[in-house]
Amino acid sequence: MLERSNELTAWDRDHFFHPSTHMGMHARGETPTRVIGGGEGVYITDTDGKRSLDAFAGLYCVNVGYGREKITDAIAEQAKNLAYYHAYVGHGTEASIRLAKMIIDRAPQGMSRVYFGLSGSDANETNIKLIWYYNNILGRPEKKKIISRWRGYHGSGVMTGSLTGLRLFHNAFDLPRAPILHTEAPHYFRRPDRSMSEEQFAQYCADRLEEMILAEGPDTIAAFIGEPILGTGGIVPPPKGYWEKIQAVLRKYDILLVADEVVTGFGRLGTMFGSDHYGMTPDLITIAKGLTSAYAPLSGTIVSDKVWQVLVKGSDELGPIGHGWTYSAHPICAAAGVANLELIDELDLVENAGSTGAYFRTELQKAVGDHRNVGEVRGDGLMAAVEFVEDRDDRKFFDPTAKVGPQIAAALLDRGVIGRAMPEGDILGFAPPLCLTREEADSVVKATADAIGSVLGR
Repeated sequence: MLERSNELTAWDRDHFFHPSTHMGMHARGETPTRVIGGGEGVYITDTDGKRSLDAFAGLYCVNVGYGREKITDAIAEQAKNLAYYHAYVGHGTEASIRLAKMIIDRAPQGMSRVYFGLSGSDANETNIKLIWYYNNILGRPEKKKIISRWRGYHGSGVMTGSLTGLRLFHNAFDLPRAPILHTEAPHYFRRPDRSMSEEQFAQYCADRLEEMILAEGPDTIAAFIGEPILGTGGIVPPPKGYWEKIQAVLRKYDILLVADEVVTGFGRLGTMFGSDHYGMTPDLITIAKGLTSAYAPLSGTIVSDKVWQVLVKGSDELGPIGHGWTYSAHPICAAAGVANLELIDELDLVENAGSTGAYFRTELQKAVGDHRNVGEVRGDGLMAAVEFVEDRDDRKFFDPTAKVGPQIAAALLDRGVIGRAMPEGDILGFAPPLCLTREEADSVVKATADAIGSVLGR
């Protein structure tokens, strides 16, 4: 087994181009290679036999946990019966048709149709094209700019990487590209004036958005895209009143709202969708991760009736819509989605995400919230983050080169728990599978407190 593991490690360094990896250090063997061999519940095991509690659910995505035979059996059965057929020109499969209905049944009010892709990135590429198509059909060719937010994450393609408001995803890629703009991140902990209340900061964000719209010209702004709660940008819940105030500005200038629910869709916040959780009424919704719990790659754009009616008008005028992916509504992936959504209902995972998530965040606050280097413990549902500072009284941040966040994440892994060091700050993030128990939450909290103590002292 050891010989096999060493061989895989060598092949990995010589042949595998990893995403979001320091390429030189990895190729030279200066960063670890970990080959994952199996998983059960909230745990993964590597080929060296090391078992870890995955408190980030892969990448916020293994919502039902590992090793669910209901989903793997559905995948196998679909593969035996029909491994593939395309969805072009009215073709479908029972799995894709059934899944589309299940999604609309669970979606916020006013949603009409589902377009399937494979990743959150391609779903947001679809959103961009639909937004431009929509305004062209309405005779508004200048209304094309899309406003995103700094610290937002919406993918890593050319246009979706432009939507993303994290500089790591822009560096040396000639991004962001027009017509993408970025406005204020709703990160209350990093507000410019510490005397602001949450509602005052929410109003400040709305005012900055309106200033941008007026400066660019309302007739040029097509859409605003946002995650209900910022994910990769630091797991940042919106300040009180934020979405109400933002949506008032969007309605005032006839601007579409895209809710990027790749992370929050299908239960992570203790509601089926984050839009319902925060009172959002989106025109388009992006879905992916929780749709299949990552047992197979599948994403989607949920289109509101308002947008759908314009798309139909466009097709009546121009013929078939010129957009499609070979693997749209892939039957194996759709079968995984059907089984996954059924399992979420059967195990009552949406309710568990809300109740166990609240318990987890409370215990995390009690365990580490008073530490002299903990600036904030925050989150919602089964999402939580701890942000570290050099001086909490002065809100002085660590020098980024010290890599305090990555050090704590590494110390946490040494204690058998996976958390994620988030970009643009010293932030440790958590997004465990929705099947997490309170006992497992306690294990994460204890390991986190120990890891922080080992790096920063008690």
